[in-house]
Amino acid sequence: MKDKGKIVKISPQTTELGRRKFVIGAGVAGFVATAPNIITSSRAFAAGWPERPITVVVMYGAGGGTDTIIRTLAAEMAKSTGWEINVINKPGAVGGVATRFVLNKPDDGYWWLGAANYNKFVRIMGHSDSKAWEDWQYFQAANSIASWSVRTDSPYKTFEDVIAAAKAKPGKISISTSGTGGLWQELALIVSEAAGVKLKFVPYKGGKAATLAGLQGEVDIAGGGVHEHIEFIKAGQLRNLQQTGRDDLVVPDVGTLRSIGNMLPNLKGLLPLSGIYNIALKRGTSLEILEKIKPAFIGAVNSDAFQAIAKKKYFDVDIRTGEAADRRAAQVESVTAKTFWDTQDQIGKTVKSSSELGLPDPADFDSWWPPQGYKSIMK
Repeated sequence: MKDKGKIVKISPQTTELGRRKFVIGAGVAGFVATAPNIITSSRAFAAGWPERPITVVVMYGAGGGTDTIIRTLAAEMAKSTGWEINVINKPGAVGGVATRFVLNKPDDGYWWLGAANYNKFVRIMGHSDSKAWEDWQYFQAANSIASWSVRTDSPYKTFEDVIAAAKAKPGKISISTSGTGGLWQELALIVSEAAGVKLKFVPYKGGKAATLAGLQGEVDIAGGGVHEHIEFIKAGQLRNLQQTGRDDLVVPDVGTLRSIGNMLPNLKGLLPLSGIYNIALKRGTSLEILEKIKPAFIGAVNSDAFQAIAKKKYFDVDIRTGEAADRRAAQVESVTAKTFWDTQDQIGKTVKSSSELGLPDPADFDSWWPPQGYKSIMK
């Protein structure tokens, strides 16, 4: 979906995702200045907000997991509040394109970032200097849990079997990823590092392709998310070895998908290792506006439509706002910074170190948070 192409328009009259209306246009109207003699304070401005459509800028392409989740949340928020919400896509630079676009818009509450993972990659890879807990106020909805699965005819019956084989043949056991330096490779790196083994990472274009690679026997292990593997697991085509949620997952007619925390206790404090679905507004946005958005967002996450997706995909619904979201943003960035710095030879990308980013080692995070100068702006 290109910038000057179709805009998905979500309003109280258009709330079912299957009946979206597409509006052709050159883009969404920019900020409309308000005369000082009409509105004289941010509080007065916030009282009338929103007086025009809101635009959510999704950092990944149309039709993907993040896009689907953000559109569902936007539709449910529009349905419950009467707000008109447009959704557009600006993929590129692991979120950097959308981030810069929204950062250059006014902090008037009309421009939201449809994000994933608290945008943790953009600073580490040098695409933006934006700090999640200083420049943005995030609203977290849910986690998509990472998964390792194998074909049911694989010689590896358990996670322990894979680790034993990887120790015997360093760098020979292959695992598919959704792309070099992407989320699923990062989470697989964290697990393999904690287990003391080195795997062979094989990149594909997205999680779906990575799952199919495992299913077709192109790699020893299918990397990806539980939501990408679950239907093949239910069909008896894949066998799950581990998932990175906080607890074991019990799947009807399948059995238990074991949490990595029960096999590698040193990872328990980092769980869930996951994709994270968020929306974000610039931190300069009026508190009154943010406080209007908060209950609408929470209501959308708790809606039947979103809960149905979460149940089907085995997402971990995990609402965080205010300081809880700020803290999680900093924590996941600290983990990624260390992981990518320690494994640059495997991700093949130039990254910044934790010290360059002003981040602690993950082991020291609890004593570091909150960092000097941090100020929470909402509960």
